[in-house]
Amino acid sequence: MISFYTATLGCKINQYETRSIAEAWAGDGGAVETGSPEEASLILVNSCAVTANAVADLRKTVRRLNRANPAAGIIVTGCAAQVMADELAALPGVVRVVPQADKAELLAGPGPDADVSVSPAAFAPFSISGYSRARAVVKVQDGCSHRCTYCIVPLTRGPSVSREPDEVAAEVARLLEAGFRELVLSGINLRHYGRGLPGTTDFWDLLTHLNREFSPRWAGRARFRISSVEPGQLTAKALDTLAGSPMVCPQLHLSLQSGDPDVLRAMGRGHYDPRCAVDFLKGLAEVWPVMGLGADLICGFPGEGEAGFENTMSLCRELPLTYAHVFPYSERPGTRAATMDSQVDVPERKARAERLRGLIGRKRRAFRERLLGLDHLDVLVQDGAGRGVSEYYAACRLTALPDGCGPRSMVRGRPVGQDRGVVLVEPLPEKPRGDMP
Repeated sequence: MISFYTATLGCKINQYETRSIAEAWAGDGGAVETGSPEEASLILVNSCAVTANAVADLRKTVRRLNRANPAAGIIVTGCAAQVMADELAALPGVVRVVPQADKAELLAGPGPDADVSVSPAAFAPFSISGYSRARAVVKVQDGCSHRCTYCIVPLTRGPSVSREPDEVAAEVARLLEAGFRELVLSGINLRHYGRGLPGTTDFWDLLTHLNREFSPRWAGRARFRISSVEPGQLTAKALDTLAGSPMVCPQLHLSLQSGDPDVLRAMGRGHYDPRCAVDFLKGLAEVWPVMGLGADLICGFPGEGEAGFENTMSLCRELPLTYAHVFPYSERPGTRAATMDSQVDVPERKARAERLRGLIGRKRRAFRERLLGLDHLDVLVQDGAGRGVSEYYAACRLTALPDGCGPRSMVRGRPVGQDRGVVLVEPLPEKPRGDMP
């Protein structure tokens, strides 16, 4: 019997697909999943290629796993496997490289004789009935057809495809019944949700569908979180949908990238004005008086001068950001930006990223102070030590774990202090909000 271990690098979609493959192998495949690489006869590594650091981490991971268990065969799949298969095949211990386009073949088992064939225009048949973490990811969309000039994802994951709303709802139902109380609705580009589906369905229609299906039973006892949206999605329809969705966490994460219109055009993201986010969030504040707000931001893109960077800093000062993922620009092979003129020196990219992280850090600390003034927070418990996350995507720790509460439980509590950037929450005297009546 095959025993296997999985290692996942990169995004939530990779985490989801690894879990789907593991369920398939441990189900009809008859294999056994292990908790350590030393116990495995086969190791699956699901790779990322979005930055040079991600590829470097992949190489280190494969070598580390091979040192831990030289007898185990290593299968590498994912985005890096799509664009650098030959190099990965030469790494120690690697017995098979499965490109991202063929990843669904692994659902049929770890061997090379798979019979799962998926058209590039179809949504690959990944699905899950459980999850290895307290918060479960629900994949609703894959791929991207936009082709930003810096991004390798269209080369690794192909064009945008969408999952049928009823299939999404069926998976949500399975996960809720399995005890999960926070589900993260995820995709590579949620702005493209609806492509390949009949009619004019978009992501906000999907959210309305899920709200209608699950709110009567689950509102107040379980919640949805949206993985990431583009500023171009922040329309009047979006505001109305969020206002009418009681299960959605009051938190958004923006794929913003820059606050300078010229830089955005050079990125191939001229379809939105960065200031549209400011106006939208002012309206959203009427619906969510307290909200978490994150953003993805790139510093030192080719042609970004000091004035362009200052436009990003200025926008971030104005936005009610509570955290951000800040990256120095990283050249990716095969993208247009890698050959653009006016490349910013790497030290300057890193220096700008540090300046922006400093600003975001101050805003994050101010937001934690604001949370201490609230009557309560709803904490999704993530481990046996009471660590978890609030509805606003702030890291929390319960001062005591109520009886019967473990990972996946949702506990209402009163914020009472901080400890090294974590909000301390004292549980209120009521039963866990995620429990069945």
